[in-house]
Amino acid sequence: MQKESRIYVASVKTVIGRALQRVLKLHGYVNVIDDDSVLTDRAAIETLFRRSAPEYVFMAGAMSGGISLNQKRPALLMHENLVAECNVIDVAHHYGVRKLLYLASSCCYPRHSPQPMRVEALLTGPLEPTNEAYAVAKIAGIKLCQAYRQEHGDNFIVGISGDAFGPYDDFDLENSHVIAALIRKMHDAKDSRSGFVEVWGSGKPRREFIFADDLAEASIFTMLHHDGKEPINLGSGYALSIAEIAKAIQEVAGYNGELRFNTARPDGMPEKLLDSSPLRAMGWTPKTDIKTALAATYAWFESSLSHGLNGLNG
Repeated sequence: MQKESRIYVASVKTVIGRALQRVLKLHGYVNVIDDDSVLTDRAAIETLFRRSAPEYVFMAGAMSGGISLNQKRPALLMHENLVAECNVIDVAHHYGVRKLLYLASSCCYPRHSPQPMRVEALLTGPLEPTNEAYAVAKIAGIKLCQAYRQEHGDNFIVGISGDAFGPYDDFDLENSHVIAALIRKMHDAKDSRSGFVEVWGSGKPRREFIFADDLAEASIFTMLHHDGKEPINLGSGYALSIAEIAKAIQEVAGYNGELRFNTARPDGMPEKLLDSSPLRAMGWTPKTDIKTALAATYAWFESSLSHGLNGLNG
């Protein structure tokens, strides 16, 4: 991938997609295709490839959300992701892209996968029930890339990321991922002078979080240095319990109220830590510590409130 290569970031409106576009341009890639075509619209994707002829594709993903959205809209999440990945991956094949990176999620691993999770553990046990439909769709994307590689020789690779967050995230209280939801809750509680913030679950599950800009850096590095058929984990290496991340956000937000853990709400997977040693061995490490990343995300959220952030994916 050269600085003048034509690069398409699929799903630019997501937190990961926006970070990829931003970081690619910061690295001097001058032909990043500026297009926000709906990934479930096959005709629109074909028009984009016919018009812009991308050489490299980052498939950043389609619709996603937290436990609440996964419980309320499993069919929507599964359908949107299946159709989007089928469209982008198949069109990329037909238009002869040089390389495609598909980003999967750590929720693809079995619920009781040994920690930290290695790619060998994929499909070795039952999935976490609260996000099973979404996870199955993401696993299908992994297998679709491998199938096109096997049948057609396409250089389609897969990265599996931790829980990404950052500017342009979806901060909707019901549908968002945990960090974005807690940022919104802390801000609203501070603004309304509420005495407490409710945190879903026991606070005990541990998650590996990754700042969106770091994930973009890892994705670009992977595009440049990884060509294998097996997925590679793109993890930050830092993991916190939900209670720890809630307290860290509380500090960043300057909120002094009580954190109340609602154990009537589901915890999700007990632990999701990625074994990213193959990526580290290749030479990549994250740049952003968790406190700096949270502060940057919170600052962006505060500065962007006037734009309205209630829709899916920001």
